[in-house]
Amino acid sequence: MSAGQGPSMGQLSEPAAAAAIGAACKTLYLTGTAQVAGSMAAEAARQRLSHQAYLAEVLTYECEERDNRARARAQRIKEAKFPRSKRLEDLDLAQIPDLPPATLTHLASGAWIDAGEPLVLLGNSGTGKTHLLIGLGIAAAEQGRRVRYITTAALVNELVEAADNKELSRLVGKYARLDLLCLDEVGYVKLDTHGAELLFQIITAREERASIACASNTPFSEWGQTFTDPRLAAAVVDRLTFRGHIINTGTDSYRLKTTQQTITNKSRQN
Repeated sequence: MSAGQGPSMGQLSEPAAAAAIGAACKTLYLTGTAQVAGSMAAEAARQRLSHQAYLAEVLTYECEERDNRARARAQRIKEAKFPRSKRLEDLDLAQIPDLPPATLTHLASGAWIDAGEPLVLLGNSGTGKTHLLIGLGIAAAEQGRRVRYITTAALVNELVEAADNKELSRLVGKYARLDLLCLDEVGYVKLDTHGAELLFQIITAREERASIACASNTPFSEWGQTFTDPRLAAAVVDRLTFRGHIINTGTDSYRLKTTQQTITNKSRQN
């Protein structure tokens, strides 16, 4: 053995070998292998497999597990019913000063979802609210969480229909079981008293237990116009801000600026 080399695998004790395998799997992100390497090694020994055959078994298992996880992630994203795909890595943070990279990293980790904390995104149209909402939802779904995206108007319509069919408790329970509810376009449509009260049931069912991430183009002071009853509006705001994260995406439309820049660039080329 040359100087500076570590011990060969033949010189490792069984516990040391297991620890080395675990550390290597963590470094290489071999999550499937980490869970079964020991049991597969024991089975390989019983069957008197060669080292090469054992390695083939382990690598094949890892490939199959990765395929299974990829299919599961795709299924969770499909079940979330996002209207389009928006990734966090495609978000232009320079356009959202209230969202420093460290904050985005924390939100992307999903720790706030595990803690049942709410998230509110406030800003004018075109400032990245929906992009951020969908991006965080997709990240959560890929991490194994149950996620659902829906606009406020669509959710209220769904609740009203369920109430008319005497299925409201079932629907409220369905939404309560989600790990993350992504509620878009809060404040875009004025809700009648019945619809606002039904939406409040969903919010209350998830309070301090499961996360809601919502996006709105109106400040909290104007939510009374959406929920009609000022007391109900105050109760909604209270539940969506307590222990919550509030991100202001600004007032200048990123989409408008991008369009204007594109037009300017074309004019210069001509």
